[in-house]
Amino acid sequence: MKHRIWNCIGAGLSRLCAISALTLAMAPAVADKPADRLAASTGWQKMENLAPVVRGVDGKPHTASCSAYPGTDPRFNFWSKRGNSRNLVVYFEGGGACWNDYTCTFPQADLPAEVPQFFTPALYSDINPALYDGIFNASQARNPVKDWSFVYIPNCTGDVHIGSATRKYFNAGHPVFPLPNDFKIQHRGFDNFMVVLDWMKKNIHEPDRILVAGSSAGGYGASANFPWVQKVYPNSRMAVLADAAQGINTRNFDVSNPGRESWKPQVAPWVFGNDPKRIASPDILRIAAAAYPNTRVAQFTTQFDEVQIGYYSAVKTFHPPGGTCPNPALDWNTQMLANLQATAASRPNYRHYVAAGQYHTILSSAQFYTEASAGVSFRDWFDDMLARGDPEDQGRNDHLGAGQAKWRNAACPGCLLSIPCQ
Repeated sequence: MKHRIWNCIGAGLSRLCAISALTLAMAPAVADKPADRLAASTGWQKMENLAPVVRGVDGKPHTASCSAYPGTDPRFNFWSKRGNSRNLVVYFEGGGACWNDYTCTFPQADLPAEVPQFFTPALYSDINPALYDGIFNASQARNPVKDWSFVYIPNCTGDVHIGSATRKYFNAGHPVFPLPNDFKIQHRGFDNFMVVLDWMKKNIHEPDRILVAGSSAGGYGASANFPWVQKVYPNSRMAVLADAAQGINTRNFDVSNPGRESWKPQVAPWVFGNDPKRIASPDILRIAAAAYPNTRVAQFTTQFDEVQIGYYSAVKTFHPPGGTCPNPALDWNTQMLANLQATAASRPNYRHYVAAGQYHTILSSAQFYTEASAGVSFRDWFDDMLARGDPEDQGRNDHLGAGQAKWRNAACPGCLLSIPCQ
């Protein structure tokens, strides 16, 4: 797999070559014994038949919806599970993104790998967090959050959970789906989040601790939206983890429509201000971390995450110039490392874990328990992030609470060294 992607990048990066990796590793991993897992996870409930209009925490009306891509079911629902502790995980699902005629013409579907596939347009029947591994595996004794309650927010709007817009796109020529000449996409990820958060406010008493996390597109949702969760639960101790969501885009993408502005991004104004175009994608988590200095915030990535590189390649193709290196893998890696290390240097409440390899996401994968290429197991690093205030960590005294001394930046040997452009 490594040689295929690097050869593709080195071959001149045709449009299809640039995005050929985007369909890889987008779905959560299923545990080894799904029947046993499902029996052990009867607490999971699909929350359906949501109110048609909800007054959100932002004071505005919101209606939940998936993308309404032609031929798909636009209904939105989410999942919840009540745990035995007074702690809560709020998880934003991954599933890609779309922002222009080309990317929105090609949703993720069960199609050959040579067909580009950018975003999840609807809630497919195989979405079931009770079957996922990693932090969802309640039967795994080493799972630090096995007893926590969960709220699982699906991604089906192509806007990384921050959009609130209806956009018309033109058919770029899908080889399989019979599309009309033009069609609309409901970029309603933020609206969906507001509907879920309203339900949480009414049904979940303030937890002791909250982990806001997300993988891939969901990592951006976690980074941008956790201030709203803190607003609802101001006394809960919070941690935030963006899994495989480094935010490396071009500046033109962030300010353009088509581009990130296609989604009409909604952000917490007391953190980010009133003009999202002023916020560069790589800076979202850093800015939020500065606004909440007593909240632990973190990122996980592999050194050459093939899916993040694939999306960056597409963004750079449609919205140049991006970085100066023509090799998108090295360009992405250089920018990722610069941003990661600058955030670590400026924010004492921030940590990163950089693993060896090219794989994408870890929180819903069995690799959550096996990854240790940074010299410490990811599972232990994750546990240390959550350990603030735990009895076994009492005695350490810093402004972020007990356990901070154990929780450190981690990277595989040589993974923080930028590779010269070639």
